[in-house]
Amino acid sequence: MTRVLVLATVFALASTACVPAPEPPEPETTESTIMQEPENLNLVGNRFRPLAWDEMTDAQKTMVTNILDGPRNALGGPFNVLLRSPEMGDAAQELGAFARFNATVPGKLRELAIIMTARFWMSHFEWYAHKNAALSEGLDPAIVDAIAAGERPASMDADETVVYDLVNELLHDKRVSDAAFGAAVEAFGERGVVDIVGTVGYYGLVSLVLNTDEYPLPDGVEEELQPLP
Repeated sequence: MTRVLVLATVFALASTACVPAPEPPEPETTESTIMQEPENLNLVGNRFRPLAWDEMTDAQKTMVTNILDGPRNALGGPFNVLLRSPEMGDAAQELGAFARFNATVPGKLRELAIIMTARFWMSHFEWYAHKNAALSEGLDPAIVDAIAAGERPASMDADETVVYDLVNELLHDKRVSDAAFGAAVEAFGERGVVDIVGTVGYYGLVSLVLNTDEYPLPDGVEEELQPLP
């Protein structure tokens, strides 16, 4: 009798062991656990209407999150347009973050290249934003005024002259002479030359995006750039 009870107990335990324990329920996944809506998107647009968070795709939300987690902390300028192609837009904003915040060229010279690009494309918002940045970085107001007028600045230091010549030839001649290239490499190294060219390329894209959108200036701000002959 005892042996029968022992065997019955063993069989019962074995049967119990074969039954898998129920898995704990997975936590409910909601949008808020993946990406939370930023407090203020502050997207601005004209032809491309500003997007709202709740109508964005996952790729668009990822782009927004990456921008706000980066050095800009703002979504003004081209990003409302670039959100329409978020994979391209996210790649572009990473290039822009590098060009503006991590390139090897000093800030004053970077902003000189940017405002020359904005002037070339007559991008009013880009000019407005980066004229102020150029002045804050210490670029002489007389240089800014000359570029706005489409003229070569009368007085520039050696590094400003090198950047001006490189960017001016690149934009207007679509080529860079041996003299301008050699001077730029001597002043900034090959990496510096590539950083300058990349900055011109990125802000050319920004200017074209803003012009396509007819992106508005802030209230009370007038257009400064006039068509050049």
